[in-house]
Amino acid sequence: MAEAKWYVVHTYSGYENKVKANIEKTIENNKHLAEQILEVRVPLQDVVEMKNGARKTVQKKMFPGYVLLNMEMNDDTWYVVRNTRGVTGFVGPGSKPVPLTEAEMKPLGIKTENISIDFVEGDSIAVVAGIWKDTVGVVQKLDYSKQTATINVELFGRETPVEISFAEVRKL
Repeated sequence: MAEAKWYVVHTYSGYENKVKANIEKTIENNKHLAEQILEVRVPLQDVVEMKNGARKTVQKKMFPGYVLLNMEMNDDTWYVVRNTRGVTGFVGPGSKPVPLTEAEMKPLGIKTENISIDFVEGDSIAVVAGIWKDTVGVVQKLDYSKQTATINVELFGRETPVEISFAEVRKL
């Protein structure tokens, strides 16, 4: 079996979530594809908007018109993805898909290596890097797929949940 890598698929604008749903449905119907197409993602980012004088945080697509796939590239997976409704093609020269490099994936928040941790929910942790450096909090939730811990921090006099990478924290 080949190694799974991240690939980028171009879609019609506004069809990103439909393409994701269609590929996931195809994987569900064809069990042999579940071992080859591991994850389908539409990268989102939180954006603060001002509406009627109120600040509102909304999620927007980081790359409108694109979907990320973690998959083993072979003729079957290429054919399934390429012939999914809404997909216009893979990103790469001609019809040859090019996988993303580690450097390209890092700003997307996609981790390829799993970080082992020595804390569980309810433990106190200290943030040692990033924008929340020197913050201490209690772990509320652990997300192993995203390699993040959610802690509550005090922000403007309120407890606010913040998601922090496993790499940026240590147990107290």
